[in-house]
Amino acid sequence: MGNLTEKQKGEVYIFFTNVLWAFFPVFVVLSYVAMPAFSSLAWSTLFAAIFFACLVVYKNRWYEFADPLLWKYTLLGTFFIGILYYGFYYAGLEYTTPGNVAIIALFEVFTTFLFFNVLRGEHISAPHKIGATLMILGALIVLAPNFAGLNVGDILILVATFCTPAGNLFQQKARRIASSETVLFLRSGVCAIFFFPLAYAFGEQVSFADIKVAMPFLLINGFLLFGLSKILFLEAIHRIPVTKAIALGSAAPALTLLVAWVFLEQVPNVWQLTSLVPLIAGVLLLTDQLKLPGSRSTIPA
Repeated sequence: MGNLTEKQKGEVYIFFTNVLWAFFPVFVVLSYVAMPAFSSLAWSTLFAAIFFACLVVYKNRWYEFADPLLWKYTLLGTFFIGILYYGFYYAGLEYTTPGNVAIIALFEVFTTFLFFNVLRGEHISAPHKIGATLMILGALIVLAPNFAGLNVGDILILVATFCTPAGNLFQQKARRIASSETVLFLRSGVCAIFFFPLAYAFGEQVSFADIKVAMPFLLINGFLLFGLSKILFLEAIHRIPVTKAIALGSAAPALTLLVAWVFLEQVPNVWQLTSLVPLIAGVLLLTDQLKLPGSRSTIPA
């Protein structure tokens, strides 16, 4: 990616994050066949911590842990995202469907915009605002026909969307101090230490046989979804505004449908095909490939 600008690199990282993240709700639910929510989350974060520890050792990043600001920002980011967001997310998926989760999780675009643009005054241009709106519209066209009504799981997912903006701000600050693998090793390690006792406190009993059955999904969640995709996301928000990164992430539900078509032979319906129009237009506006008459992007690269 030597010829790409930093902004374009961030957009590429978000694209690959979306590709990986399209699998996330499905693999979380599949892991529930063998173990309950917090046990699944604890084991997934443990495998993620092992993944990042290997990277830290390989790249010899140990010196980065000496900065106290790194610990401050990473622990704050861990609290809001690693503990609150994923805690509510995993708990919610026990009571609702991945389809409902995909719809409600789109509210994160709004909470991110409110936090960064309204409360913190981070500027976003009019074309980017329109692009973000089109991304939400496209995802809703895909998912709204299958929405089954609000329940306790949906409410938990909704609460989770309020936790990510502050967490992403602190992660962004931590990334300016240290590498992604160092930040995410700390986050994953703290989360694993937190969720194993929490699972025990909730009376979740997991046998070796249960772990063996769930192992493929736990490894995928730990190494790819909590591992590689989180490195890509952190590198993305190091280069582009968080609001823009989250809006581009609205394409993930459409990618989930594509995965289902390829692997499960579920042919897209008219709603899903219609959604491609606003989704593609939104991506083009957010990545400055499409400009409105008389407008220009004002988001710094």
